Amino acid sequence: MLETVNAFIWGNLLLSLLLGTGLYYTVRMRGFQLRGMGRVLRCTFSGCRSRTAGSGRISQLQTMSAALAATMGTGNIVGVATALTLGGPGAIFWMWISAILGMLLVYAENMLGALFRYRCEDGSWCGGALAYLERGMRSRPLALAFAGCCVLASLGMGNLAQVNSLACAARDGFGVPPVVCGLVTAALAGIIILGGVDRIGKAAQSLILPLSGLYLLCGVVFLILRRDALGDAFSSIFRGAFGLTAVGGGVSGAAVRQCINIGLRRGVFSNEAGLGSASLLHAAGEAEDPCVQGMCGIFEVFADTILCCTMTALVILCSGVTDPTLEGAALVMAAFSTRFGAFGRIFITLSVMLFAFATLIGWSVCGESAARYLSPRWGSCVYRICFLFACMIGAVQDLTLVWQLSDLFNGLMAFPNLIGLIGLRRHVHPPA
Repeated sequence: MLETVNAFIWGNLLLSLLLGTGLYYTVRMRGFQLRGMGRVLRCTFSGCRSRTAGSGRISQLQTMSAALAATMGTGNIVGVATALTLGGPGAIFWMWISAILGMLLVYAENMLGALFRYRCEDGSWCGGALAYLERGMRSRPLALAFAGCCVLASLGMGNLAQVNSLACAARDGFGVPPVVCGLVTAALAGIIILGGVDRIGKAAQSLILPLSGLYLLCGVVFLILRRDALGDAFSSIFRGAFGLTAVGGGVSGAAVRQCINIGLRRGVFSNEAGLGSASLLHAAGEAEDPCVQGMCGIFEVFADTILCCTMTALVILCSGVTDPTLEGAALVMAAFSTRFGAFGRIFITLSVMLFAFATLIGWSVCGESAARYLSPRWGSCVYRICFLFACMIGAVQDLTLVWQLSDLFNGLMAFPNLIGLIGLRRHVHPPA
């Protein structure tokens, strides 16, 4: 039943809405995500040198780190390998298209979230999709629907599924019992989460930036060692994207449809553009200019999909690994091992574990913000208890149902958010 519902939600309906809205903003803003990339990079890195402004806000670097932590999870490794397995090399091209269109969705989310954010009675900030749905669209029911789905998605995709991936990697790579892994993860997450958004921002900054940098560095070294295969890798991506066969240049309609569907879907799952989660993480950012928050969102999608996901794909394609029995993290391990040996396996195992933990703490901000919106008095306390309890459950349970429910609630988050992005489109503009 859930598979049927998810297939409907994540089929042509939601993908068309997401990509159609992204295309609208691309035309309306004259391709700012491409022609303005230089300005985006300057804005992002100049903001990274700033310090927190106080008053319950966190520095722009910590904000961006938390947002990257929430998006750059195991999907950058496992998700890309799955896309290649199911859709072929051409799926990567359509992941790029998804990212390019999604950049302006996140820009709009972050801009609107900063524009309509406000102080709650307890002094915390309420921003992101919750604020622009309530105050911009003047629809509290839409905001409540978004908040409910966000809480459930954060406990599922953002917690149970991530802890399960972490525990499986620790068990297979180092022989750590899942129960022990769950307890340790809950303890570490509790130390960070109970410190509030400031401690989460600092932890994300200390974790995700070195981790993603090291992952990209190892990928670059691998590609240098296999530079002779780069041409064929890119050729397979572009040929596969349009169904061009190696013999005769024929076009396969089935192959094209498969590539488009898998690539676009994996792209949306990877960068979460259009779901509204990024806007919640930027609500406490120090930047006063909504356009600055928006440009940071463009960079986050760029770093997640264009850099990290592409790096994973190129490593697999250049490695020459063709074993059809390998999939997911095992495929990436085998690819890195062709040049780095045992270090490659250990490195990918640790990367999966750390990326999963980073996603865990990043999503906790989204879930707690939504829970506090639903219940200003008890929301945060109840949510933190449930979140830490879920860490222990996720390590030892079969999460097939959880993945299906998480997909469902992630998809349902997008509908009220897209209503807001379309209804408030006149408030969204490129920086002056």
